[in-house]
Amino acid sequence: MTKPDKRDEIVRAALELIAEYGFHGAPMAMIADRAGVGAGTIYRYFENKDVLITELYREVEEKLYAVLLEGYATEKPFRERFLHLGTALLRYFIQNPLHFRYLEQFHNSPYGVAFRRDKILGKKGECDVFRELFEDGISQQVMKDLPLPVLFALAFGPLLTVARDHILSFISLDDALIARIVDACWDGIRR
Repeated sequence: MTKPDKRDEIVRAALELIAEYGFHGAPMAMIADRAGVGAGTIYRYFENKDVLITELYREVEEKLYAVLLEGYATEKPFRERFLHLGTALLRYFIQNPLHFRYLEQFHNSPYGVAFRRDKILGKKGECDVFRELFEDGISQQVMKDLPLPVLFALAFGPLLTVARDHILSFISLDDALIARIVDACWDGIRR
């Protein structure tokens, strides 16, 4: 077994501490201490805390998207594609609670608000499988003709809530319940 490199240890420590204490409650010194490195070592890898936070977001999102796109086929019917994405998203979050908590922090902070707005509205110039599915679904009259942020809220708001409730042990999700929940979200956005 190889020893993780210092950057990986810093990223892991930042993820854990930010998920637990928030952005402001996890100073660089605390991250360095948890990672087992000197405070100055972090600055060899990340210019400042803002860069660390943004890079951590990009890494988590990259891992999430890789899972979402496994087995995803754009030629399949809308419902099937939505069920695939919703199921993969919910499973990823319950299997990676630190990533879920970090993404929640990021998206609801000044760091993530503008980023999320640009992504939903397609201003980033990058491919977003959810936005493309919803735009196609609206144009082909398969999904309700609502603004994209509303469709995102109707489709994924409940998934985020049940992922949070599972992580907090309020409910216990199994494959059958996940399928029923994702199907109910589809019912909320389909025409």
